[in-house]
Amino acid sequence: MAEENKGIEQGNDHGAGEQEADRRDFLQKAGSVCAGCALVGTPVVAGMAVVADPLRLPPDDPEFLKVAKLDALPSDGTPQKFVVKNDKIDAWSRFPDRVIGAVYLRRLENNEIQAFNVVCPHLGCAINYREEQHDYFCPCHDSAFALEDGEQGPGSPSARPLDSLEAEVRNENEVWVKFQNFQTGVAEKKPA
Repeated sequence: MAEENKGIEQGNDHGAGEQEADRRDFLQKAGSVCAGCALVGTPVVAGMAVVADPLRLPPDDPEFLKVAKLDALPSDGTPQKFVVKNDKIDAWSRFPDRVIGAVYLRRLENNEIQAFNVVCPHLGCAINYREEQHDYFCPCHDSAFALEDGEQGPGSPSARPLDSLEAEVRNENEVWVKFQNFQTGVAEKKPA
């Protein structure tokens, strides 16, 4: 019986050695997995930061942009059309000095400036100034807008007046406009 107990004790010693080897093997494998995750994870996290970068950009807030010289506007209030340029940022790319839209500018009394976005609020066509009628006109669906305030004319299919923009004179001869595009086809003036 003593020999049987001795065999059991030896078996237990042998089992403990196997358990120790299994434990060492597990720790080696777990360490390898952790090291591999660290090596692979670092570039993955860095790549995710680059991919997510445009999501961290603040929303587009309209800003004042220099559009024209005051001298380019007739003192009699006749509107003039000007393109608006700015740096365009598209996800990860920056495109300097790109055309982002256009405006009609009028010089009023005391050098105040009236500015309208050239996009018709009806369906987004470009409006024109009609000198003979003294109004703005959209040739796509015959929307007419008053020269003085941009209000729709009778029978105009547009749901709202022309989209006015803030404008100011800076440095005595520079016309700056807070340029922004708006949603078309809706009665409320909502930024696009």
